[in-house]
Amino acid sequence: MYTFDSRIRYSECDREGRLTLEALLNYFQDASTFHSEDLGVGTDYLKKEHRAWVINNWQIVFVQTPKLGDHVVIGTFPYEMRGFLGSRNFVMDSPDGKRYAYANTLWTYMDTDRMLPVRVPEYLQQIYVNEPRLDMDYAPRKLAMPSDLLEGETILVRPYHLDTNQHVNNGQYIRMAMGHLPQGKRVRELRAEFKKAALLGDTIVTSFAVNPDCVYVSLNDTEGQPYALVQLYLVEENEG
Repeated sequence: MYTFDSRIRYSECDREGRLTLEALLNYFQDASTFHSEDLGVGTDYLKKEHRAWVINNWQIVFVQTPKLGDHVVIGTFPYEMRGFLGSRNFVMDSPDGKRYAYANTLWTYMDTDRMLPVRVPEYLQQIYVNEPRLDMDYAPRKLAMPSDLLEGETILVRPYHLDTNQHVNNGQYIRMAMGHLPQGKRVRELRAEFKKAALLGDTIVTSFAVNPDCVYVSLNDTEGQPYALVQLYLVEENEG
């Protein structure tokens, strides 16, 4: 497992001093990025090869939420590469091994010139070392959304929404979805499915439904086709 150490910063906390979901997702993204960079197949390598890893799904589970000042160890490893797909787990632990959070992801290896999936080459499969996948309840890849979604806000894609692939970073969709979190609740589990990439100047139209135990958010184009689907499973703010 690839790991790096950190400490929960004030800028990463909510009003209760707990690590936010968005900050946790950033830690996990950073872990996979650092892993690839340290193996010599990071962003510069992918740009030269006209390739990119594009995420399809997130499933993130909070076991216990770390707080301001806590020391943490973030880890990640791939557990399967097949065809043009790669699967990767993530964990956040305390230095003494207490588990704070874990995650599962599915990625597509893309030709950025043609914007089409391509088979992961053999040499990349050899560079990344697969490990046994986490023992967890793996959610379905496809998300089912309610039919009675309400219309939400409209968001214009700005330069600060973009990542090095020049499209809206997946964490930005999660930030947009978190705007529908009800007062007195926080997220115990995130599930997200990414359908297509929003680009600079695109308009994202949100629709949502809020239930006692889950918030559903669809982030769509102006024709109603989704860029991303997000489900936020809830607990009371004072739990955990």
